[in-house]
Amino acid sequence: MFRVSVLLAVSTIALSACSDPASTGAGGARDQIRAVGSSTVFPFATAAAELFVQANPGMKSPIIESTGTGAGMKLFCAGVGSQHPDIEDASRRMKKAEFDQCQANGVKDIIEVQIGVDGLAFAESKQGPGLKLTPATVYKALAANPFGKGPNTAKTWKDVDPSLPAVAISVFGPPSTSGTRDSLAELVLTKGCESDPAMKALKEADEAKHKQLCTQIREDGAYVDAGENDNLIVQKLSANPDAIGVFGFSYLDANRDKLKDVPLDGVEASYETVSTGKYPGARPLYIYVKEAHITAVPGLKAYVETFAKNWAAGGTLAKRGMVPATDAVQQANAQIVTNLTILNGADLK
Repeated sequence: MFRVSVLLAVSTIALSACSDPASTGAGGARDQIRAVGSSTVFPFATAAAELFVQANPGMKSPIIESTGTGAGMKLFCAGVGSQHPDIEDASRRMKKAEFDQCQANGVKDIIEVQIGVDGLAFAESKQGPGLKLTPATVYKALAANPFGKGPNTAKTWKDVDPSLPAVAISVFGPPSTSGTRDSLAELVLTKGCESDPAMKALKEADEAKHKQLCTQIREDGAYVDAGENDNLIVQKLSANPDAIGVFGFSYLDANRDKLKDVPLDGVEASYETVSTGKYPGARPLYIYVKEAHITAVPGLKAYVETFAKNWAAGGTLAKRGMVPATDAVQQANAQIVTNLTILNGADLK
């Protein structure tokens, strides 16, 4: 057995010395892959690292850092060279502003690979009240200024929907640096906000105001930033039976002995509903790779290929909780891995 190296602080290590631009920078030669990013992708990235080492005896285990998607993008886009990571793990797609930052810092050639699908799950303790939510009720409960009508004063779920129990609104969720938080904003809060026609129209008139009203979360304690450790949210739900947790589907699926699903729009998060997109919180998962580091870091291409070899139904990544993408998406991304196709960024938002 071996242990996948996990560092939660940035280390200064260098790429293998060669003429490749990725080999420049402080710290000498680096012979170890380094990835940063999403806590949701983290268990799949570490599973791929285990498989990579098994298939490549003598290679060092990749360093996988759980920084959150947003923080990871900043590290990834900071530059090419020994002091910068090779891979960004992401629970959402790269944003246009992040792509532009990469370009400005010399990270010109980026390979985007969708490795699978995940669901933005809502869960409660097995002893929880059995809530059934919609994007609108989640928005009304968590928005700082629901529909622009003043600060959120709702104390219980019954305050936002008379059909719900008078249980205090208490939600443990991801921080602002997390791709899961971005997915919460995009897939749930914005959808709930736009249940009001005026808010939907506001997007055309004032996009910045629309984003503020639709995605800004209240800060009075009803929503608790639980950090990048999704396992900590699972623990908090066990200790707080009336609370709700927001995290990746894989964490719900791995802890069904302790937790139960909170349906969204009457749809429970399951392997089938997430993979087919029926579940409202379904979202793609990605890795981003620096093409300039491919030849400079020993084993980097083989590590990326490990994802493609194991992302199908029945594969190791699926057994770890990742939901496979459709066959068409798998085939398209397998070609990207084989050909090292460069992302042009034109359709990023």
